[in-house]
Amino acid sequence: MKAIGYRESLPISDANALLDVTLPDPSPAGRDLLVRIKAVAVNPVDTKIRKRAQPEPGGIKVLGWDACGVVEAVGSECTLFKAGDEVWYAGAVNRQGTNAELHLVDERIVGRKPRTLDDAHAAAMPLTTITAWEILFDRLQIMPGKRDKGECLLIVGAAGGVGSMLTQLAARLTGLTVIGTASRAETRDWVLSLGAHHVIDHSKPLAAELKNISVENVTHVAALTRSDLHLEQIIESLAPFGKLAMIDDPGPVDFTKLKTKSISLHWELMFTRALFQTADMIEQHRLLNEVAALVDAGLIRSTFQEHYGKINAENLKRAHAMIESGKSMGKIVLEGF
Repeated sequence: MKAIGYRESLPISDANALLDVTLPDPSPAGRDLLVRIKAVAVNPVDTKIRKRAQPEPGGIKVLGWDACGVVEAVGSECTLFKAGDEVWYAGAVNRQGTNAELHLVDERIVGRKPRTLDDAHAAAMPLTTITAWEILFDRLQIMPGKRDKGECLLIVGAAGGVGSMLTQLAARLTGLTVIGTASRAETRDWVLSLGAHHVIDHSKPLAAELKNISVENVTHVAALTRSDLHLEQIIESLAPFGKLAMIDDPGPVDFTKLKTKSISLHWELMFTRALFQTADMIEQHRLLNEVAALVDAGLIRSTFQEHYGKINAENLKRAHAMIESGKSMGKIVLEGF
């Protein structure tokens, strides 16, 4: 099968940073599905692992987690899918990735593809949707439903992949007042179009920006990028007993500053369930099916933003470079081989 991988961790500007390769076709066993990949999306995790994780000597590391495809075959213990089913998922960080014609994935983290989306628009969603859903409902413990409890969510980095999904889920499925941050006119407009009630500029002090829209403090914060840079302002902006969720990997920061306000800190990694084979691993299957229904009902939309062409090394290098620039908005998708 065709695949795109790397033999050593290199800057994306290096000609060998990502390579077109041919690998043996995998075979499913147990609860694995064998999926023929139709489209993939690129996430910051792809670039981080490429820079940090060296393949085994003589081996090839295949990146990619977001995917949309068709089930080719199933393992002997599979009960949720059959050959021919259209699926979407975000994979497992400790297995080979989706930048390949054929991919093995545990059926418990796979959902049915939304009927109303094409492959490219579907591939843009799984990883960021799972992350946003788990932040909102599992980590921050927001109750779904439109009842206004006077709670307010600040999303730092609302125009990115996770922020784009979190803004929609919070605005459509809860009674939260949703405040996103963005620093450019086009990203501000994007966040407002996704349902945010307000947008403030994260290049300026957050507490002052909140006061400019008559918000003294917020009850919840999702810090999705540069948390080390924003932490002081986040603490100032959070109400006593507030909740802070994070997904990034900040530099050294002093979390004891959360103590005075009894702020609780929640870290989110959507790969945890698959990584540790948790008892509730199948929740990601259910989650993706529920979101597919929301998409098909017109309540949630894909955050697809740019199509970079075929799935090959050249196009993936362009996508990695854009992600690393920090200027991407929504999701970058590649489709077909």
